[in-house]
Order: sequence, then C-alpha cells, then structure tokens
Amino acid sequence: MKPLAERRGSCIASNRITVDGQRVGFMYRELPDDDTDSGWRFFSSEETQAYADDPANFALYDVNTIANCDPDIIKYLDAAVFSAFERHPATNMFVPTAFPG
Repeated sequence: MKPLAERRGSCIASNRITVDGQRVGFMYRELPDDDTDSGWRFFSSEETQAYADDPANFALYDVNTIANCDPDIIKYLDAAVFSAFERHPATNMFVPTAFPG
C-alpha cells in the first residue's frame, strides 16, 4: 500500500471497488459521522438500488486504501462537504454532479 492519501480519515466504500476491483465511478462527501470520518462515500456506479440497500456490501476503510484502489480520486479529496463527482463515460474524468439527497 502506497502512502497516497494518508491522514485523511475513514470513508465508506462499496465492495464493487474494494472486493471486485472496479474503479470509483461516483463519490460524494457528506457531513462526517465522527472525528475520524472524512465524510467520503465511494461507489463504482454499477451498484443497483438493492445492492446499495444492503449494508453488507459496504465497509469502512481508510481513505488511503481507496486512493490505492483508484488514484484518480486523490485530486478531489479536499473538496468541500456536500460535493459530489461522477466519472464521465466519454472522458473518464470526474465531473461535478448533484449531491445525492
């Protein structure tokens, strides 16, 4: 594991990223749950609603772990709370999008 995004706290990520090896396709930052939470939530964009509704499909990780899975997220990690980004299919770059909720 490379030190790509250390000391950024914890996050929640889909097993599609951490288990299945898919890249991050959608990410948003909400208010942190506690002092160790970064507020970041990471999805592959291929999760169905039924998949997303099952807490067993998500786990708590250090943000550095997800940065190692997909380094493309790193330049967005300083974004403000209530920021959201999705990977544009034509460019493969993240673009701002509406915050969920």
